[in-house]
Amino acid sequence: MTEQKQAAATRRIRLTVAYDGTNYHGWQTQNNGITIESELDRCLEELLGEPVHVIGASRTDAGVHALGNIAVFDTVSRIPAEKFAYALNRRLPEDIRIQRSEETALDWHPRHCESRKTYEYRIYRAEFPMPVKRLYAYFTYRPLDVERMRRAAELLVGEHDFAGFCQSGAQTESTVRTIYALDVEEQGADLVIRVCGSGFLYNMVRIIVGTLMEAGQGKREPESLREVLEAGNRSMAGPTAPAMGLTLVKYEFAE
Repeated sequence: MTEQKQAAATRRIRLTVAYDGTNYHGWQTQNNGITIESELDRCLEELLGEPVHVIGASRTDAGVHALGNIAVFDTVSRIPAEKFAYALNRRLPEDIRIQRSEETALDWHPRHCESRKTYEYRIYRAEFPMPVKRLYAYFTYRPLDVERMRRAAELLVGEHDFAGFCQSGAQTESTVRTIYALDVEEQGADLVIRVCGSGFLYNMVRIIVGTLMEAGQGKREPESLREVLEAGNRSMAGPTAPAMGLTLVKYEFAE
């Protein structure tokens, strides 16, 4: 946000945003398609009659879902903070819904404070695909050895340089991140990989999932993930798992 905008603004509103990412080109506004951010901006400008640009905590990729991404925007409107959720939900498409709206400090920024993100990746294991799961889980008919996947996952917990699990060409000041927990849980035919961390590199969670799946299929030894960390070489990790299985489930801020 510009200094002029901050000087003119009297309030900063924080939104908790849930969305089905199937029909969107990710979070961040792009020239080649509709995004979550562009829909929020459009509806806020329609509601307030002033230029608005939301800032999201996590810029999720195309096809990725969220139960609670966080965004803020500045406004001079006197609409009660809790009413923004109701007003926006009447204007937004049905696959985007505000779960909460509240006022926050003018200097609070969702990407400039300590936080924990939790993602879940869902894999559906069966002989044939299940149509109602096709948008929210990655289907595989190949057997997965869950214990091998858990052994591999344990090696990624802690603070590491995750350059080997970052999409090539991504620009970031540091590739060091901390994973607080990485669990592989069976829920009937679904296998849920849940990861909580300080932050994630571009496609990091989906590359971790693809690599864990290779360990589960016997294509690599679980211990090979240590070698990927040490080498920092993306080509040594597994494939990037498809976007539809990934959901941002929770954001926690140190406030």
